Amino acid sequence: MTAIVSDPLIRRLRLSPTLSAYVARQYTTWFLAYFAGLVGIILLVSTVDLLDRLATKDASLGIVIRMVILKLPYLSQEVMPFTVLFAGLSCFWKLTRTHELVITRAAGISVWQVLLPVLGVAMLVGILTVSLLNPLASILLGRFEQMEAKYIRNQASTLAVSSTGVWLRQADATGQSVINARRATPEPLVLHDVIVFQFEDQDRFVGRIDAARAVLEPGRWVLFDAWQTRPGSRAEFAERVEVPSSLTREKILDSFAPPETISFWSLPGFIKVLTKAGFSAVRHKLQFHRLLATPVLLIAMVLLAATFSLRPQRRGRVALVILSGVLAGFLLYFLSNFVFALGLSARIPVVLAAWTPAGVSMMLGVATLLHLEDG
Repeated sequence: MTAIVSDPLIRRLRLSPTLSAYVARQYTTWFLAYFAGLVGIILLVSTVDLLDRLATKDASLGIVIRMVILKLPYLSQEVMPFTVLFAGLSCFWKLTRTHELVITRAAGISVWQVLLPVLGVAMLVGILTVSLLNPLASILLGRFEQMEAKYIRNQASTLAVSSTGVWLRQADATGQSVINARRATPEPLVLHDVIVFQFEDQDRFVGRIDAARAVLEPGRWVLFDAWQTRPGSRAEFAERVEVPSSLTREKILDSFAPPETISFWSLPGFIKVLTKAGFSAVRHKLQFHRLLATPVLLIAMVLLAATFSLRPQRRGRVALVILSGVLAGFLLYFLSNFVFALGLSARIPVVLAAWTPAGVSMMLGVATLLHLEDG
């Protein structure tokens, strides 16, 4: 037993607390520097973009700044993989340039011992991003969407889905109507077990219609097997009742809460409610699995950075190698979007679409590093 413990290979695989803390501190410093820089760039670009979009709208500078701040956490979350990649490239390149990596390797320390602290930091960043940053970003992005609808698109959301079914609010020439349905069929848009609450003037209740189903046609809802009830009168039955409407199927579906505005912790429940109501939850399922895969994706970015910057480079080739790593990161980003698009179109399973970019990148990084280590 003693011989096994004293084996040189076992000793090589043991982590040095001092070395691990040093490498983790170096990487964390680079990560915070790049994160602050990217957030600053995002803040500047977003401000200029919103100033341009709101130039002809009735919006003050204070509204622009508020909208920028509301969207900033979401955009910061989106650039997290690039922050991890850039920090890894810089950290490993510095260790290689100062020959610290050469010295540690000469001392019998494996490259995996150098990588493990960085991988641990990347995993911690991924967990914090999903569990803390994402819920905050989703709440603030929802408020941003409301302000954008008000000041830029000049429209408000008309659809809500809850455990009590589907809720719609619409306005017409005579007043407003609130529609509740137990479930819906998206194509064509048909509501089942419908209740229509009708209001006039200052939300004064004037009537209620209970129907077996409602079909959306151009400029109207057509209700079948309907009972009409008005205050002070008896209910009347009609096989067909028409309610004016300016809604279209596209407007209604666009009014769904985007998956990005729903917290990671709330997505499973919302998916169940959405499916029960009869609507497709593909976008929300993809977002949920994409968030689950975030820690693995960040680890893959560290491995990608290591494959390009851990090997000693000749003078003049450093910039080319670093540029190759950056281009590989952007290529992974575009391929991820392509795979996600296939998932949204139901050409491939949602789970496969969400996990493929992170999984494939991680396997390629591990395989490359194993090859370099053996060499």
